[in-house]
Amino acid sequence: MKDILLKKFAEVFGDAEGVKTCFAPGRVNLIGEHTDYNGGHVFPCALTIGTYGAARPRKDNKLRFFSMNFERLGVIESSLEQLTPSREAGWTNYPKGVIWAFGEKGMQVTGGMDLMLYGNIPNGSGLSSSASVEVLTGYILRDFFGFDVTNQDLALIGQYAENNYNKVNCGIMDQFAIAMGKKDNAIFLDTADLSFEYAPIVLEGAKIVIASSNKKRGLGDSKYNERRSECETALAELQQVVQIKGLGDLDEETFEKYQSAIKDDVRRKRAKHAVYENQRTIRAVAALKANDVAQFGRLMNASHVSLRDDYEVTGIELDTLVEEAWKVEGVIGSRMTGAGFGGCTVSIVKDGAIDTFIEKVGRAYQEKIGYAADFYVVEVGNGPVTL
Repeated sequence: MKDILLKKFAEVFGDAEGVKTCFAPGRVNLIGEHTDYNGGHVFPCALTIGTYGAARPRKDNKLRFFSMNFERLGVIESSLEQLTPSREAGWTNYPKGVIWAFGEKGMQVTGGMDLMLYGNIPNGSGLSSSASVEVLTGYILRDFFGFDVTNQDLALIGQYAENNYNKVNCGIMDQFAIAMGKKDNAIFLDTADLSFEYAPIVLEGAKIVIASSNKKRGLGDSKYNERRSECETALAELQQVVQIKGLGDLDEETFEKYQSAIKDDVRRKRAKHAVYENQRTIRAVAALKANDVAQFGRLMNASHVSLRDDYEVTGIELDTLVEEAWKVEGVIGSRMTGAGFGGCTVSIVKDGAIDTFIEKVGRAYQEKIGYAADFYVVEVGNGPVTL
C-alpha cells in the first residue's frame, strides 16, 4: 500500500520527497451501544480496514488536501488561518478540526502540510471513518511537530475536535478504540473514568462479519444529539432521588426502583436502554473471558432488541439485516453497531456458515429494501502505525 500512496502523492503534489505514510484503523463495537456518553462500558475493537495517509510538512501556512476516495473533488486548498468549519470544506473538516484542537490545547501547528488520504472503510457505514481520520491526523501532527502526547491523548483530542469543531456530540469510544487498538483484542473501556483492559477475542471456529446497510446517514443531523439530550434530562431527574454521576452508575434493580423520577415515558425508555446495555456489556465481557461465546451472542441479540425498542435507533434496514441473520444456522449473535439510523450490523458467524449467511441475508435484504448490502469478514487489528 505504501508504494501506491507514494506514487499517487507524487502524481497529485508533484513529487513524494519527504513524505510520511501511515495508517489508522476503523473500529467496530461488539456490544455497549449509546453507553459511552452515559458513563457506561463499551467493548470495541480496532479493525484491519481503516484510513491510509501520506503527508508532508510545508514551509508556509498552506493546507492542501486530497482524497483518493473523492478524486473528482481534486485538491482542496485551505490554510492555518482558515480553521473554521464549513459545509463546503466537506471531509477536510475532520483533519482541520484536529489541527484546530491541538491549538486549543496549547500546541500550535506552526506550518502547513500536504495531506492525501485513502480509506477502505465503507463511507457512511458507522465504522468510524471520521474518527479514523482524526486519529490519523493527530498521529501525523505529533510526528511533524514533536508534540508530547500519548495515543490516549490523540483519542481525546480527536473527540474534542468532533464535539467542538464538527459539532457532533460523540462520546470517547470511537477515537479511543482506534488510537488504543491491539491486535486480536477488544477494549473493555469504562467511559466514566477511561480505565480499560484488553480482552482477547478468541472465537474458536467463528469470525466477525460486518454487514453494511448502505443507507447513508449524517451523524450531526441525525437524531444522535437528540438521544443524548434525552439521556441527560433523564439523568438530571434521577439525580433528584439517587446519588449518581451517570446512568452507567446504576444497575437494573436500582433503576427499576427509581425510574418513576423520570417524568416522560420516552426518556424513561432511553435511560432504561443505557442502564441495561451497560450491564449487558459487563456480562458479555465476563462471558468471553469464560469462553462462553454462545452467551456473548445472546447478549448481542438482546442489545439489538433494546436498541430497536427502547432507544429506537435501528430502522428497517438494520432490523432486516439482524432479523435475517438470526434465522441463519451458525449465527452466534447479531446486532446493529454504531450510532444507528443506517450504518452496519456486526455478527459472530461460525466459519462453515459464513457463505450461507452472506447469501441468505444479502438476498432477503435486497428483496425487502430494494438495494444491496455489503459484507466484510474482518480481523481485529492494531492502532495507528507508520508504514
